[in-house]
Amino acid sequence: MNEQINSNVLEYIKKLSVAERVLIIEDIWDSIVSSNKDLPITDEQKKELDSRLEAYHKNPNEGKSWKEIRDNLEFRL
Repeated sequence: MNEQINSNVLEYIKKLSVAERVLIIEDIWDSIVSSNKDLPITDEQKKELDSRLEAYHKNPNEGKSWKEIRDNLEFRL
């Protein structure tokens, strides 16, 4: 994408509400995930994911669901 188009898109996005920008981010992320099933991760990221999964297995009821977190964020907006 050329620099002028990039600048125009960015300026347009900055004028949107926070909620609209979050939706755009979600759409962009979904497009990245669907276009590349094997996103590379570092060894450090793998260790962190393993640690979090182990913590989840030890205490599956601790923490909050994605729905709870998202609802809380939307409430704050």
